[in-house]
Amino acid sequence: MDAAVSTVSVGLPSVLRGLAEGKARVEVTAATLGEALDALARRYPGLERRLRDERGTLRRYVNFYVDGEECRRLDGPATHLRPGTEIVIIPSVAGG
Repeated sequence: MDAAVSTVSVGLPSVLRGLAEGKARVEVTAATLGEALDALARRYPGLERRLRDERGTLRRYVNFYVDGEECRRLDGPATHLRPGTEIVIIPSVAGG
């Protein structure tokens, strides 16, 4: 059974906002996390290479939280979304 398509909110960190017209939050319509990322990529193509690699796999050092739960502890890109879901994207910070 296919998941229902829902309008969800995607929170973008300041480092990615320049690729999304300066927006801190974007609403998209999707049934899964992967579909939400597809919708973001269609609207803001520059985000795609920052979030997924050339194979379409989630970038290792970017964390995607779905309603506060890291998506890799759920179903990754196949994580189902419900109306009002909040997705938060947090790139890892490294340095020394």
